[in-house]
Amino acid sequence: MIAEIGAAFLCAQLGMEPTEREDHAAYVASWLKCLRGEKRAIFRAATAAQAASELILSHMAASVMARAA
Repeated sequence: MIAEIGAAFLCAQLGMEPTEREDHAAYVASWLKCLRGEKRAIFRAATAAQAASELILSHMAASVMARAA
């Protein structure tokens, strides 16, 4: 769930269109099991995904700055 949310964050930041998985319905169904069992799981996943996407974006920016120097 963290990776999927993080990918959505990155796509939004980079102006990319996310692609849909063939097994999307089954994939989301597996999330629903987790979310039904633990109501705060989405918040923890979103927090971790945000931190991961910010780290990736900061490394991308650092790489661009290093090449420009």
